[in-house]
Amino acid sequence: MPAQRRLNRDELVATAMSVADAEGLDAVTVRRVAQQHDVTPMALYRHFDDKDGLLDALADSVLDDVRPPAADDRPWHEQMHDLLTAILAAMRPHPNTLPLVFDRVLACPSGLLLTERTLALLTEAGMDVQQGADAACQALNFLVTLVITEPGRTRHPDPATQDEQLRIRRAQLLSLDPARYPHLVAAAEPLTACPSTDEYYGRGIDLIVTGMRGQSAAAITPAR
Repeated sequence: MPAQRRLNRDELVATAMSVADAEGLDAVTVRRVAQQHDVTPMALYRHFDDKDGLLDALADSVLDDVRPPAADDRPWHEQMHDLLTAILAAMRPHPNTLPLVFDRVLACPSGLLLTERTLALLTEAGMDVQQGADAACQALNFLVTLVITEPGRTRHPDPATQDEQLRIRRAQLLSLDPARYPHLVAAAEPLTACPSTDEYYGRGIDLIVTGMRGQSAAAITPAR
């Protein structure tokens, strides 16, 4: 009888990630991953206690892929912009796994380091512990939401279908009464245009950092 090939944990996680990316988290099971490696499900329990352990590994993998820039002497908000951009770059390829990240960001080494770096920058911005923690949580929430609601990602993967839906929506806005909805009619074109992904994510990061700067200014302004 030939010796059973030793399973590599990273390969198993990569297989589970490919299933999640293509079919969603519900399709990720120990049995499914085992079948793709031509082994029994019991063989995977050497690496993962159960399905939850496998899912935890997926979230950890996303966080491990973040390549945060080194700290430097630039203003905190410029460093924050680059840090959030690095986190976003790791998230974008794996939208289906992102709901798992909320539970793992404070439970794996990579997530702890990213959170520590974020909180350090927010402390430098003048926020107290509570304000910094709130801002960090909200930033993570916003990043995840940006990815999973990227225009056209899930509803209309076919470009022709998406273009047709946008054309119909644009026509509906243009047909509104301009006396009652002057701003909607004027903005019909930009509201229904599909932005480039770089522009979409760039604006998202800018909004997060701008909000943090506003909170920072309020935190350090003495009460009258």
